[in-house]
Amino acid sequence: MKPTLQLKLTQQLKLTPQLQQSIRLLQLSTVELNQEIERITRENPLLELHDEWSPVNDDNAYGGEENTDFTTEDGNAAAEKEPKDETIPDENFGVDPEWSPGGSFSDISSDEEDRDSPQIPDKPASLREYLNFQNNLNQLSEHDRKIIGLLIDSLDEDGYLMQDLEELREMLPTELGISLTDLENALQCLQRFDPPGVGARDLKECLMLQLQAMPDEVAHRDQAMEVVREYLEILASRDFVQIKKRLACDDESLRAIQKLITSLNPKPGIQFNAQNERYIVPDVTVSKKNDIWVVKLNSNAFPRLSINRLYANILKQDHHSARGLIDQLNEAKWLIKNIQQRSHTILRVSSAIVERQQQFFEHGEVAMRPLVLREIADTLNLHESTVSRVTTQKFMYTPRGIFELKYFFGSHVATDTGGACSATAIRALIKQLIQEENSKKPLSDNKISNMLERQGIIVARRTIAKYREALQIPAVNLRKSF
Repeated sequence: MKPTLQLKLTQQLKLTPQLQQSIRLLQLSTVELNQEIERITRENPLLELHDEWSPVNDDNAYGGEENTDFTTEDGNAAAEKEPKDETIPDENFGVDPEWSPGGSFSDISSDEEDRDSPQIPDKPASLREYLNFQNNLNQLSEHDRKIIGLLIDSLDEDGYLMQDLEELREMLPTELGISLTDLENALQCLQRFDPPGVGARDLKECLMLQLQAMPDEVAHRDQAMEVVREYLEILASRDFVQIKKRLACDDESLRAIQKLITSLNPKPGIQFNAQNERYIVPDVTVSKKNDIWVVKLNSNAFPRLSINRLYANILKQDHHSARGLIDQLNEAKWLIKNIQQRSHTILRVSSAIVERQQQFFEHGEVAMRPLVLREIADTLNLHESTVSRVTTQKFMYTPRGIFELKYFFGSHVATDTGGACSATAIRALIKQLIQEENSKKPLSDNKISNMLERQGIIVARRTIAKYREALQIPAVNLRKSF
């Protein structure tokens, strides 16, 4: 074939690094945003991150003058002119020299070093450390303590010994001279340790150990031990008639026995495995003022950034020999601008959500209305993907609790009047009906479906079961009492 030249005109959309950063910051959670900013401030000397926070004024509630939004209908960011490297910024460098969500200016505290350093709490002892501490206090021989220590190392995180003693003995070297009897004696000693029930090999043994550790004066202790030993499966199936017949007791005694058993801890070691609490810092707060629901940014959710004045003055005096600093200055300006835009977009979306879900804030979950991302996107002239990024891992503090913004969106079920009912409202109705049911004759899924149908909400029995399981509500036979 003969080579030829062709001229072709095409259009291609490319995002600048600054706009890519804007989109990426938008989808980060509060924790991830702070981690990202800490990383950037370590790499960019033009940025300063301050620990103190400035309060958000009431005037910052959404509804005032609107800033230019970066996000367009196609989900991409609308580009502003990127500052040229050769252009030295004005005195304020084109952005707030020190920005916080409240938009206020404040001087940097000169006595930061005088602040008290935070106190780091001691790490709580683990289950093995706690048991080994008790083992070292035992008046036993060194050989017996080592065998108990071996069993302690074999416990799982719930405090159970899931490995058979015979299998454990076969795994040990023969030169240690540890017999099966030694292991059984060591296990009996371990099972007397605190917390009660530790070292059990199954649930039944765990509950028995806790009952045996109780004083003899505890009412119905012996009967509870008999139920655990002989009728635990029947109790789990709530066949109270059969248990009363076998124990020859009345309803009041059986209630006391059941209460005693349910007060036991089926996982005695779980208290030592509690993970560190994860605190949620809400991005926005909602409050009612003069019968109007007002949305404000939470200043504690956003870092406070400023441009380093020392390096900025160097750029003013000699900008020709500081080419690298000019690039970092432009990056610092874009970061501050992108964080401002992120907070503004979160505020706009949150305000639109509150406007549509006012009945929820007034009356609770039963008044939640159906809402989809596209409805908010069309109202704010944003792309649906942008709303999805904003509502993911962003939280709202309300008088009814803290909710993720995604919580206010959900599927819907048609009503017989041609309208729609939110799935969240249906779950709330199911929970309310079950809370008000007669515990001796609990409502079945089919009966709940019929009750909702009489209210004009058509929901299949399978859907009721799915919502009930999502609420972690047991089936009808497990909710029955006597």
